[in-house]
Amino acid sequence: MNAYSDALPSDIRGYHVRTKHKPDRYALGPAFLDWTSQPSPFRRFEGARLITLPLCSGPTVPFPGPACDPAPFDAASLGLFLELSFGLSAWKSAEGSIWAVRNNPSSGNLHPTEAYVLSNALTGVCETAALYHYAPAEHGLEERARYETADVLPGCGFLLALSAIPWRECWKYGERAFRYCQLDAGQAIGAAAQASAGLGWRAHLLSAPSDDDVSALIGLGRSDAFHRREEEHPDVLLWIATNGGQAPAIDLDALLTAPRAFHGAANRLSEDHDAWPLVDRAVRLCRKRKSAALEAPPMLPAPLVDAPPVGEVVRRRRSAQRMDGASKLSFETFRLMLAATLPGAEPLMSAFPFPPRLALIFFIHRVEGLEPGLYLLERDAEMTARLRVACRADFEWAPVDVSGLRLFRLRGGAHEREATKASCLQPIAGKGCFAVGMVADFDSTLAEGGAFAYRRLHWEAGLIGQVFYLWATAAGLAGTGIGCFFDDEVHAMLGLAPGETHFQDVYHFTLGAAVEDARILTLPPYPEERRRG
Repeated sequence: MNAYSDALPSDIRGYHVRTKHKPDRYALGPAFLDWTSQPSPFRRFEGARLITLPLCSGPTVPFPGPACDPAPFDAASLGLFLELSFGLSAWKSAEGSIWAVRNNPSSGNLHPTEAYVLSNALTGVCETAALYHYAPAEHGLEERARYETADVLPGCGFLLALSAIPWRECWKYGERAFRYCQLDAGQAIGAAAQASAGLGWRAHLLSAPSDDDVSALIGLGRSDAFHRREEEHPDVLLWIATNGGQAPAIDLDALLTAPRAFHGAANRLSEDHDAWPLVDRAVRLCRKRKSAALEAPPMLPAPLVDAPPVGEVVRRRRSAQRMDGASKLSFETFRLMLAATLPGAEPLMSAFPFPPRLALIFFIHRVEGLEPGLYLLERDAEMTARLRVACRADFEWAPVDVSGLRLFRLRGGAHEREATKASCLQPIAGKGCFAVGMVADFDSTLAEGGAFAYRRLHWEAGLIGQVFYLWATAAGLAGTGIGCFFDDEVHAMLGLAPGETHFQDVYHFTLGAAVEDARILTLPPYPEERRRG
């Protein structure tokens, strides 16, 4: 397919090819940033009752958790869960501008992801079951719909639905925005899983519901759900088990037919909009149908480590803008990070029921006890075997002695320049302790799961990115997700055949010691008087 054609591609593979960045041509985006039309990062439902949630400052369990005993499900614990997953972490100010940063990472800090909670009656929140929208700036729940009865859900827990507003990403990134919305969804899944673990709860991604089910559940088909060109689309539905157990059987049809009254109307995010029809088409192509429920992978217990509390780690996490190019990462911390990305690893990867479809390609710069070079972490043996056949014949594939992991050195030597070049010439990729490219088993996964699987590949990548974000912060370092990379340049470096899509690079990340910008002032996320012990 001609990547430069004005005709829209007919399938999601065509979308992926067209939105690749190249050294001589970036994917189509805005000609300039129209600051007058910058979307508001805060969705509000005007006319809906706002329930202010408690802000807790008490101690949390050591990272990564989970807590030994589940916290009681009440307004305070729900408030802590939502703060640690989707709340504000700080306000930033520089040169007359002020902006918020959040506990869940986002591409360009644009935050397309919205969070909804469906819960049975909860003391101090609502005397009946209700659907709520989380308002992060207010740290409150907007009552979007109220049921007539106190209980509509089985078991101990609640439903968490995530949705996306692509316009927020399109405003800055144009056609590549659909990729970033899906990466953000994966990071949000990880944020919810880590917040759950801090409370002794457990997050379960529900693989069976269709997009239509989730959309109807949270009212996205209603005329008051969003304004034209600010469409909001369903992403994923999770069960948060407040007893730390498994997800029960949930009758979505009963939830959708149970009497409930909706309240409120969505605010308008921008006064003006540019149309990005390719993103709209990608959304339509990747709609998820109802499917069989998948069993979660066998769980790998989280290690006991000497780390700060979960709350401190989550609230301190930031996306670094510069790395010092000198600091080193200890080998043991590196090993723990890699182990935390394996299928079933608690507390993040255990929430993800889909089979692993990403291999991690590391540009190792400064890891103690490890020779600089290009490495591969095996997360699925069958995929690695096929990738090995497809890659360069002169790669070493030398096994590295890392307890519990299958790590291979492909090529030794300094790779700072290669990492920088691969990540759209961004120096941060070469100045960290390592950079990583996430290579997907692309054609096989799309053949197996249809176009929807494109979303799930990016969810997996974003989830792994959140693992690195949190472990970096716990180690006193910082990470940065890199959505700008030269897709085919990475494929060429690996020796993959040009023009083929058997394996595709879908995300980059870098980790190291951040260089802080002294010009930026950091302010508290919420008034201190709202916090309680």
